Amino acid sequence: MRIIFMGTPDFALPSLDALNAAGHEIAAVYTQPPRRANRGKKLTPSAVHARADELGLAVRTPVSLKSEDAQAEFAALGADIAVVAAYGLILPQAILDAPKHGCLNVHASLLPRWRGAAPVQRAILAGDEETGVCIMQMEAGLDIGPVRMTARTSVAGKTAGELTAELAQMGAQSMVEVLADLDGHPPLPQPEDGATYAAKIEKPESRIDFNQSAEAVLRQIRAFNPVPGAWFEYDDERYKVWEAALGDSAGKAGMVIDDKLTIACQSESIRPTLLQRAGKPVMNAAELLRGKHIPAGTHLS
Repeated sequence: MRIIFMGTPDFALPSLDALNAAGHEIAAVYTQPPRRANRGKKLTPSAVHARADELGLAVRTPVSLKSEDAQAEFAALGADIAVVAAYGLILPQAILDAPKHGCLNVHASLLPRWRGAAPVQRAILAGDEETGVCIMQMEAGLDIGPVRMTARTSVAGKTAGELTAELAQMGAQSMVEVLADLDGHPPLPQPEDGATYAAKIEKPESRIDFNQSAEAVLRQIRAFNPVPGAWFEYDDERYKVWEAALGDSAGKAGMVIDDKLTIACQSESIRPTLLQRAGKPVMNAAELLRGKHIPAGTHLS
C-alpha cells in the first residue's frame, strides 16, 4: 500500500520499521518539528525524523495541519492510507478523509478505556491487570473511532518504559497484520460503556504520596519510570525512586522505619532499591545511604 506515516517519539519507531520492512511504499513521513534539547539547546529532530532519514524517506514537519495549503499538500500524496502512532498533532477532518482508506492509529490501551494522552501511565496507576493496543480507524474526536484489531498483555510489575516498549512492538505487528487484510479486520464500534480519560501526566503527580497503600506507591514509582521519575524530598533535596520492593514492616505514613530506608505507607511499607539524588548517578539504597544517611525516625515528604 502507499502509506503516509505520522509519528514522533520512540513509541512510533517499531511501526515505521515494520511497515518499511513489509514492503509498503511510504510516500512521506510526517513528524513534529525539531525541538531544542539538552544543555546546548540545539535543535534536535524527533526519533521518527532521525529514523526516516536513515531509511531515506521524505520527511515533512508542519507546525499545523489546519491550513488549506498543508491539507492540499497532504492530499496530493495520493496515499491509500495514513498510519498514525503518537504523532502529537490533531488531524483535521480534511486530513482524515484524504487517504483512500482513511487514517489508522496505533493506540496504547484497550479502548474505550484510557482514551487520551497518557494511557500507559494511567493503566499502571489505576492498578489495571491488563492493557494492550488497538488499531483504530480515526474519526474526529478523542480516540473514539471504531477498532479493527486489539492485542492484549499483562501489566504485572512493569514500568511505564517497559510496557510502552512492549506495546510499541505489539502495535507494529498488529498494524502490519491489519494492512495485509483490511477486509478481514473490519472496524467495530467501541463499546459505549467503560470509557475513561487518560489525562496528560503533570509533574506534581510524580511526588510520592506515602498517605496511600504501599501497593499504590509502588504503582506510582513504576508509572513514572522513566519519565518524570517518582520522588520524595529529604533535607531540601529531591530523591528519585526508580525501583522499590514491598517492605515487611509498618509505621506512620512517610516515616523511615529502619536503617535500610524502609518507608511506611498508609498501609504496609516500601523499600527503595534504586534511587537517585539530584545531579548524581542512579545507585542502590546501600550506596546512597553511605553517602547520605537518612536515619530511622525521619519523616519524608
